[in-house]
Amino acid sequence: MKKVIKTEKAPAAIGPYSQAIEANGMLFISGQIPVDPAIGKVVEGGIVEQTEQVMKNIGAILEEAGYSYSNVIKSTCLLSDMANFKAMNEVYGKYYAVDAPARAAFAVRELPMGVLVEIETIAVK
Repeated sequence: MKKVIKTEKAPAAIGPYSQAIEANGMLFISGQIPVDPAIGKVVEGGIVEQTEQVMKNIGAILEEAGYSYSNVIKSTCLLSDMANFKAMNEVYGKYYAVDAPARAAFAVRELPMGVLVEIETIAVK
């Protein structure tokens, strides 16, 4: 059975998808972009500020579902430019300093709302 996870502490879905779905002890978090849920807009700044907001959004969804960063087993990072990989990686690494999850990172042609980074996450209890 699946359970839809929704929190006001992360950006609302901008299409026909859920912030996250929990099923059989696993949490699937949709790709998060650097929208500040308090103002509904992309945060100002570059890749560092945007990655920080994405990680906060992921954290809010994890918390709402009763998970934490330590439960994350897989991330997929989408970047608008691989030149931003190192800076994104430094911010990302602060959240997974021990036993980091499996991960893939790709440069893509475009991301929603012209953002620099989007990260989707899978966690398990």
